[in-house]
Amino acid sequence: MRDRNLIQIGAMEIRFLIDEDQSSESVVMFEFAVPSQSRVPAAHFHRDVDEVIYGIAGTMTTTVDGKKHEVAPGQTVFIPRGVVHTHENLHAETARALITMTPGLIGRRYFEEISAAMNVKGKPDIEHVKEIMLLYGLVPA
Repeated sequence: MRDRNLIQIGAMEIRFLIDEDQSSESVVMFEFAVPSQSRVPAAHFHRDVDEVIYGIAGTMTTTVDGKKHEVAPGQTVFIPRGVVHTHENLHAETARALITMTPGLIGRRYFEEISAAMNVKGKPDIEHVKEIMLLYGLVPA
């Protein structure tokens, strides 16, 4: 039976704890698992959403406005709307972080659409991926 709360994009996992429907789009919260030596997503900023990263396991490197932050368990990074950022795992073990975004405009529907666009045979249509990003207020940098 498929876990409705789990969305996979390649080897990356997103497990929703609170989605946009549960919170009436006020907040979303999910566990974000990034495999070793992975970079996701492309550098971007959110037009209308603030993001908080809280490290759970491993170490995720989050670059915010050109400055790298090593997010280990118990550490936090705040990413204000409009600021370019990206996430990557430069370390040997899977990194897990709790992500909170407010308002909850980038939620389950966004990640389901991105998953469908990325998890294809052959190369994904990057222009289509960019269209989905823009639809939800993520602006590629």
